[in-house]
Amino acid sequence: MQYGPAVRRRKLGTELRALRTGAGLTSGEAASLVGWHQSKVSRIETGASGVKPTDVRLLLDAYGAEDPELRELLLVLAGSDDGGGRQNWWHAYRGVLPPTYRDFISLESQASGMRTLETSVVPGLLQTPEYARAVTRAAVGALQEAELDTLVEVRLARQDVLRADPPLELSAVLDEAVLRRVVGGPQVMAHQLQRLREAARLPQVRLQVLPFAAGAHIGVTGPFVIFSFPSRSDLDVVVLDHLTSSLYLERKEDLQAYSEAFDALQIHALSPEDSLDYIAALAGEA
Repeated sequence: MQYGPAVRRRKLGTELRALRTGAGLTSGEAASLVGWHQSKVSRIETGASGVKPTDVRLLLDAYGAEDPELRELLLVLAGSDDGGGRQNWWHAYRGVLPPTYRDFISLESQASGMRTLETSVVPGLLQTPEYARAVTRAAVGALQEAELDTLVEVRLARQDVLRADPPLELSAVLDEAVLRRVVGGPQVMAHQLQRLREAARLPQVRLQVLPFAAGAHIGVTGPFVIFSFPSRSDLDVVVLDHLTSSLYLERKEDLQAYSEAFDALQIHALSPEDSLDYIAALAGEA
């Protein structure tokens, strides 16, 4: 269980070490090829220190790693803007966003898939501006209007991953409490429910409602997010949010447990089609 930057460094280091050994090189030989000291290669591979995208390129070339998908993934793990165009856009908000939030956005922007259970509020990727403002004001506490505006701007900018090419594949299970909690007032909530109905029709979004009638379920312990990465299941990570920080789980046992939990939640939840009808019925009440 680690914080996000450590997870990314460790994953990147593990992949680079595998490529080096696959190329039949010792860490000392690899260091000589790129003109470094052996200790630098060791620190990178153990995740003890970060690494610049330019250094990753040097190592990939030295190891003969030509797979374009793998190269791009390792470069974005190192913070490169290769391939995505908008990668690292959140750096412009460095003075406003806490490190854990910046790291969450980083993972979100690099992932190919996201599975999330939400038990209290609508997922950030599906929030309307008004709903996002009300949630942020309640969650963060005393904020100046300018700070609130910035945080809402960031929340909305994150939603671009659903319009990217290719888009993030989002699977969300929403506890009924998410839909019935009136955030920002009846009008804001009505618009939010309409937004959910629109999003649920997108081919890259799978939205399911877990009604109260389903009773107790494995998700009662709290919300979670599972990020999946293109072509590399061993880079997947689970994110658990807390009031002042986020925790990242990367062990295979943890990933399997949360993946199985999400599969079970999808089975107990309404189908995507019935979920649309359910939301529409609630919107009629609103």
